[in-house]
Amino acid sequence: MNHANQDSVVLHWPPSLPILDYQFFDFCQVNKELRIERSASGDCEIMAPTGGATSWRNSRLITQLSIWSDLDGSGIVFDSSGGFILPNGAIRSPDVSWVKKSRLAKLTPKQKQQFLPLCPDVVIELRSPSDSMKNLQDKMREYSENGACLGWLIDPEARQILVFQGHKPPLNLDQPTFLSADEVLPGFRLALQTLWDIGF
Repeated sequence: MNHANQDSVVLHWPPSLPILDYQFFDFCQVNKELRIERSASGDCEIMAPTGGATSWRNSRLITQLSIWSDLDGSGIVFDSSGGFILPNGAIRSPDVSWVKKSRLAKLTPKQKQQFLPLCPDVVIELRSPSDSMKNLQDKMREYSENGACLGWLIDPEARQILVFQGHKPPLNLDQPTFLSADEVLPGFRLALQTLWDIGF
């Protein structure tokens, strides 16, 4: 068990005891108080619930994207409790994600009830004070390598954004007032000023 990172505890899973996707789903269901992900190598990464400020900021992100998504109608928004089975075998649950309806329509009813076997089209990760920036950047690269068209890594304390698009080097934005990506999310503008200052 690795305690090196403040943001998570890593349990190394022995290769001699492989756990299938549906078994990992059941494992997560009986430990709902924890946020659990699985790396591509099979290790379990266990994260505690976030603090109030991060939870509030995350709700602001979801609200903005959901309002746009309902009007646009081409995709669905998922919160941080939704798990995705990436092509590399990792199971991740980004803070906010968006998936095209055309891709979701190909899933069976049973698949829709469990971790979705795909990588989201858009991924947003919100850094909390205890999060390792290196770990978050590694996750964002993993999403890009597994098919995400767009990734936004938001550091609200530093007021900085790293933008990940395909295999391009990440773009660093310093104190932007809004984010947009019309080629992926046409017409959507994420107002960042509502995230910088805690609203309570």
